[in-house]
Amino acid sequence: MIKIICIGKLKEKYIKELVNDYLKRINKYHKLELIELKDSNIENEKEEILKYISKSDYIISLAIEGKELNTIEFKDLIEKQLNTGNSNITFIIGGSDGIHSEIKQKSNYLLSFSKLTFPHGMFRGILLEQIYRAFKIMKHITNDMFFIYFFLNLW
Repeated sequence: MIKIICIGKLKEKYIKELVNDYLKRINKYHKLELIELKDSNIENEKEEILKYISKSDYIISLAIEGKELNTIEFKDLIEKQLNTGNSNITFIIGGSDGIHSEIKQKSNYLLSFSKLTFPHGMFRGILLEQIYRAFKIMKHITNDMFFIYFFLNLW
């Protein structure tokens, strides 16, 4: 299973629709659970996050200081963990103060999508889109795969 633990509830209708659309799409390929936790201070958020993490989870925390991956590398990271068969992949999106250092230390991987800061709701949509894209690539080459390979080979 893939879990996404995130701080805060979505407020904007258009972001809720985006997130729900990608949840439906991803669940055709793999079970995904989205866990929304209440905004609080970073210490309380840490305690709430820890309630949803098990020892066997492969934890990927979204942090600006994390490693940036391209789409294929992100797909490879997910695919490798799914192929181990012994753990959940758990993504953590922190609140406005970020992710507590204790959570980062427990993480198996720190991932950054950009040095930019995104609104948390919008970032959920971005993360879900990339997870969906990873599954599409794993299952078969899509029309936009040609573009991705072409683009990556230019760099």
